[in-house]
Amino acid sequence: MIAGPDRDCPLCPRLVAYRTANRAANPGWHNGPVPSWGPVDAPLLVLGLAPGVRGANRTGRPFTGDFAGKLLYATLLKYGLAQGDYREDPKDGMELTGCRIANAVRCVPPENLPTPAEIRTCNDYVKAELAGMPKLRAVLALGTVAHNALLRAKGLPASRVAFRHGAINALPDGLLLADSYHVSRYNTSTRRLTTEMFETAVEALLARLA
Repeated sequence: MIAGPDRDCPLCPRLVAYRTANRAANPGWHNGPVPSWGPVDAPLLVLGLAPGVRGANRTGRPFTGDFAGKLLYATLLKYGLAQGDYREDPKDGMELTGCRIANAVRCVPPENLPTPAEIRTCNDYVKAELAGMPKLRAVLALGTVAHNALLRAKGLPASRVAFRHGAINALPDGLLLADSYHVSRYNTSTRRLTTEMFETAVEALLARLA
């Protein structure tokens, strides 16, 4: 069991205020820090940005119920990193088998954009994920924020490894850091990220892990 923030984590005042407002408006939603999901003995950690307000913030499972989950989970299922069917519901029975999923920031931020201070504050939980995964060999960072959060958790400056979609870099301790543009609606609708691009990035990483 890897420790995460309490349901009423008080560390980021802006996120607390947004969480409180969401609880009042939608009392049936999760509306709390979204826990990581997947086996702790997996060799791969998929690191996202933060929960979506109507996605993971509603359902309580990373990338579940928002547009970003469609491409992410379809790809994980295609490449044998998950099993079952993704139905945008945490009760759909789908299981992660070859990876674990976490976010750089655990609480939903206003306008889906955490501040630098919030990213720094939540970084201890990224460190806990890394420390709690004994067989971890690679991290797939979805976007620049996740990339830099992983470097911070490893005690490395952001300038040490530049973000570049499709890049795979070995960190000093041997951990592989693979980059992809985030699987967001904006990136896919503008075709900054296509299904083929994302699948190619995942394929390349899995080939390195084989």
